[in-house]
Amino acid sequence: MMIALPIYFQMVFEYTAMETGLAIAPMSLSIFLIALLAGRKAGKRSPSRIIRTGFALLFLGVLLLISLIPRADSGLSFLIPLVITGSGLGLLVSQLKLYTLSPISEERVSEAAGVNSAAGSFGLSFGLAFAGAIMLATLALSFTNMVQSSTVLNPDQQQQVAQALEEDAEIMSDTQLEAQLAGQPAEVQAEILRINTEARHIALQVALLVPLLAGLLGLVDSFRMVKMPDPEPSNAAEGLLIG
Repeated sequence: MMIALPIYFQMVFEYTAMETGLAIAPMSLSIFLIALLAGRKAGKRSPSRIIRTGFALLFLGVLLLISLIPRADSGLSFLIPLVITGSGLGLLVSQLKLYTLSPISEERVSEAAGVNSAAGSFGLSFGLAFAGAIMLATLALSFTNMVQSSTVLNPDQQQQVAQALEEDAEIMSDTQLEAQLAGQPAEVQAEILRINTEARHIALQVALLVPLLAGLLGLVDSFRMVKMPDPEPSNAAEGLLIG
């Protein structure tokens, strides 16, 4: 989400890096605030139930994002879904690491924490690359299919667009695309811009299916977690988290 959304904001709304950062700030701030509050206010609440709530909010927030994409006219349109998603992630951040490390014996907890951190770093790197690849591949495929089925573009124009896309597939804003289409008939420019807009919506929706599926799998697994006894937190695990 942290790579797919910024790409979308910059190519669709033509935001600068600063504007993009402000647009996704509701999610980042929600993660921080909810994680802080959940860590302090958890009390005797079951960590597994907090985790289940986190996955449920994550799933709901991403689902709302996907449904809003075709109708959004600015980053502000995503405010509520981003807050919901960030709240879910904040709950997960506040509990998952301690829940994972608590059952580990004190002499092995440092090793387990290292493995946990390495897995998290790998997941982040893989997710960033995977999200960008999914967006670009979906954009190219959707764009090509819609160009070929267009009734405005003639076969020669369809072939030119397909060839240009095959040689240089990239995510472009409307301004960049208009510059490349200069000299083309007005109806051709309008058709390609329409196709590009629809293809970008589909690309982000498909990319967001990854966190949506992750949230759903986590939510399903959390019901199994609730049926199990919560692990007793060890002093070593808590010390690592505080450090």
